[in-house]
Amino acid sequence: MINWSDFEKIDMRVGTIIKAEEFPEARKPAYILTIDFGPEIGIKKSSAQITELYKNKYLKGEQIIAVVNFPPKQIGPFMSECLVLGVYNENEEVVLLRPQRETMNGCKVG
Repeated sequence: MINWSDFEKIDMRVGTIIKAEEFPEARKPAYILTIDFGPEIGIKKSSAQITELYKNKYLKGEQIIAVVNFPPKQIGPFMSECLVLGVYNENEEVVLLRPQRETMNGCKVG
């Protein structure tokens, strides 16, 4: 169990995918996402294992929710700067968490 002050440390923000590229060096199929989190956070990149349900050519312009205050993480030759959030469905495929309505980039989840 965590307490409320632990939860408050997690900075989850809305961002818009501005680029989605293949990531052939990844151990599991993944894309490299470039995400705009607005003027306060800026642009960050992340690796996302979402290839089963999403085609990279359709991801541009989609809003997602990500944790933006983790330290960067090395994934093969790539440095991931945020954690895109999703849930596993019954087939163990990742379904992206997204706002129900379009919102400004950088809006805080809370």
